Amino acid sequence: MKKVLSILSILLVLFVVACSNSSTSNNSGEKENESEKSGDNATAESWAPEKAIEIVAPAGAGGGWDTTARMAAKVFEDEKIIDQGLGVVNKPGGGGAVAWAYIHSLKESPYNLFVTSPPMLLVPLNGQSEFDFEDFTPLANVIADYAAIAVRADAKWNNLNELFEDMKKDPASISVVGASSPGSMDHIQFIKVAKAAGVDITKIKYVSDQDGGALTQLLNGSVQVFSTGVAETVEQVKAGKIKVLGVTSEERLEGDVLEDFPTVLEQGIDATFVNWRGFFGPPDMDPAAVKYYEEKFKELSDSQAWADIRKQYGWAPMYMNHEEYKKFLTEERDSMKALLDELGLGK
Repeated sequence: MKKVLSILSILLVLFVVACSNSSTSNNSGEKENESEKSGDNATAESWAPEKAIEIVAPAGAGGGWDTTARMAAKVFEDEKIIDQGLGVVNKPGGGGAVAWAYIHSLKESPYNLFVTSPPMLLVPLNGQSEFDFEDFTPLANVIADYAAIAVRADAKWNNLNELFEDMKKDPASISVVGASSPGSMDHIQFIKVAKAAGVDITKIKYVSDQDGGALTQLLNGSVQVFSTGVAETVEQVKAGKIKVLGVTSEERLEGDVLEDFPTVLEQGIDATFVNWRGFFGPPDMDPAAVKYYEEKFKELSDSQAWADIRKQYGWAPMYMNHEEYKKFLTEERDSMKALLDELGLGK
């Protein structure tokens, strides 16, 4: 009998120990799982703005940079894509260089953005700015705009081929005006088309008017050709003051008046020019902030409100994220450098 009781006692002790071990193991596993979850949350980096965001337009009011910045800020706020306020500040000068110097001084700030386009490549390449795109943080590209080559409504030329036939005979006899500095966008977009048409581009007379008087010079006869953005021509065409000889898009643009503008390509001239436009931040931005803005600009790009604005201004969709944008900009810079070198304007 005593032997039986002893055996039962031993079995009971073993049972209690086993249960205790099992419980400890389960609790330990649960704690490990909880720890892993906690660790995941702790390592997941995220960022969201806690105060108002400044968007800099590196030019005066009314141009492409200004319009893009203001329309983006409006959609961000109206569609509640970004909860904080967005203010647009104009900082003209140096073809963009004044604004770039300002932004560069705000290293790492996630609250100061700027809108830019091909001058971000061209101005540094021609030696007018110490900063190029690699000195900043590309966030996202949002649109593609296009160049327009326009003349007065009473000009003798009715298409690009007629204009370029005269320019081939004597390039310097016809002046071309633009709002950008020599070697920057309005100049280079015309040069690219003229080169494809067979004009000696080293003899073209380009007049830079960065104070808003380029259209006035065209209308008063001081110059004969106006190189500009498509959006800047629509109202003047409606008013019967100018005519657009060609635009640099691959296909005709959609929209009232815009659809009447012939492309360079359809006139037998093998050239296009994309005025990409997007947003950058200061150097060394937090990757979490970069990710935040990538996502927000994608949401903007996909919105119906932004689609309506694109249609209004003749813009095409052209979204690129941070990495895509950097690769694109590197390739574009190489292409622009070749043109500037041919003109003798490269630094």
